[in-house]
Amino acid sequence: METFRKLKKIIKAEILFWQIIGLALLLTSCEKKSTSKALAIHSDLKTVEKTAVQKYKPSSAFNTYWYAGEAEISSYKLEQARYGEIREGTAVLVYVTEDFLPDAQVKADTRNPKNSPVLKLNATKNFNTGVYPYSIMQSTFYPVSNNKHALKVSSSMQEWCGHVYTQLNNRAQFEIMSHSYFEGEADENFKLDKAILENELWTKLRINPKSLPTGHLKMIPSFEYTRLKHKTIKAYEASATLKENIYTINYPELNRTLSITFNPEFPYEILGWEETFKSGFGLNAKTLTTKASRLKTIKSPYWQKNRNKDEILRQTLKLD
Repeated sequence: METFRKLKKIIKAEILFWQIIGLALLLTSCEKKSTSKALAIHSDLKTVEKTAVQKYKPSSAFNTYWYAGEAEISSYKLEQARYGEIREGTAVLVYVTEDFLPDAQVKADTRNPKNSPVLKLNATKNFNTGVYPYSIMQSTFYPVSNNKHALKVSSSMQEWCGHVYTQLNNRAQFEIMSHSYFEGEADENFKLDKAILENELWTKLRINPKSLPTGHLKMIPSFEYTRLKHKTIKAYEASATLKENIYTINYPELNRTLSITFNPEFPYEILGWEETFKSGFGLNAKTLTTKASRLKTIKSPYWQKNRNKDEILRQTLKLD
């Protein structure tokens, strides 16, 4: 009987020993996993932090070119798809740097350390559809730091049926205001989660083409496209590629592709672009390609060239 009691105590002690060993091993494993996870999170945070603060530092060449008190004006021969046919016209891209008020989100009248330097793009198109003309303009205010979304984007379109206007302000979310003469698009005010803006890529390219986003993305198409095609303004699935001096965006859901060709050397001028989509309505709808090819590029303080004698610059740009 005494021998049995001793054996029982030995067995209990052995069980307790292995339970302690098992618990120690479990705690060690958890500690390793926790440490590993913490290191991974710390590494991820460092990566995010590094990406978040990474700014474009303008080179001397950038400053010399873009801060000379002039705008860069490029004219293009335009072949615009509209209502199932190709229309001839002109397009103009006007790039200029200016100070921007981040709160009021307008051009600053005076210099101030709190201002945000932006590279602004005013992009215009003019073409006729039969007897009546179209006039389209899009403005993008993109930070020179090249590490944020456009601070503001606006778009207006005029033709004899009426006119439409859309504006995006970059605040906590994208705040969008849109007005149209169409019943289903009349007056809208809404917010969107932030996503890549097609409009901002035309300025991002001019700062550093290698920073253009590639791969599978969520992207908000240009306001010109969404209004011409009466598409909902939102982020769509897209894929983008950068091959040498051609940047291409494809929207599978929209059956639309945009390719921008640019000079691979600074200042990365845009040489032309092609945009393929279905144009027209009903039986008249067909897949067509809008094309723009550069005619001329000049540097000029155009805002001072407003006298009759300055119209000769339109001939230089081959716009007359």
